Amino acid sequence: MSFQACLDNIQKKTAKSPEQLTKLAIQKGLLDKGGKVKADVKAREIELRLKEEFQLGHGHAMAIFAYFKEMRK
Repeated sequence: MSFQACLDNIQKKTAKSPEQLTKLAIQKGLLDKGGKVKADVKAREIELRLKEEFQLGHGHAMAIFAYFKEMRK
């Protein structure tokens, strides 16, 4: 599955685009105002919040983390 297909599946499951998830993460203090992961925020924290709030699995949560870290391929 391509990265874009994974993001599309996440959007279908959560009804949130990656851009909307980015805005939510900024509001929750996980990302800075520029959308970058804050230095003191670990991948695990983001993963757990996505699992809890949106019932995402590990792979989808880590795909969003990769999106946040601009590891988009």
